[in-house]
Amino acid sequence: MRFSSTPRGARLARRLTGERLDAWGVPYGSDAHDALLLAVAELSSNAVRHGHVSGRDFRLRLFAEGTAIRIEVTDTRGERLPTLTDPAPPDQEGGRGLLLVTALTDRWGWYPCADGPGKTVWAVLEVSPCSEQQDPDSRRCHVAIENPCV
Repeated sequence: MRFSSTPRGARLARRLTGERLDAWGVPYGSDAHDALLLAVAELSSNAVRHGHVSGRDFRLRLFAEGTAIRIEVTDTRGERLPTLTDPAPPDQEGGRGLLLVTALTDRWGWYPCADGPGKTVWAVLEVSPCSEQQDPDSRRCHVAIENPCV
């Protein structure tokens, strides 16, 4: 999915991701759903803030790989590479996005675009299946992904 490199585009990416995850069986309000939405929000925001090139969009791709969800966000600024930094001071706005992605997902990384300028930042979260004996109100219960459509 392509989105304008604007805050509105980042919000739309997050919203559509939420709908897709729910359709895949990762329910709204579950820990996995919330973690994946926050990771998409941070990576999309980074694409808008640090990867913006006037007139160019960013791209979001979602993959279901077995019991894992993979997020990929591509922007057109290949010279601005993602790096983990020390936490920002409490009074500073920003500077914590990749720290959140690191904390919320099992792994993340980036690779350069092969088909033009830019880079893709990706993150993966393993989603554990529910057991029938588990408390139905538990937010730690996640269903297996049934539809691996992108």
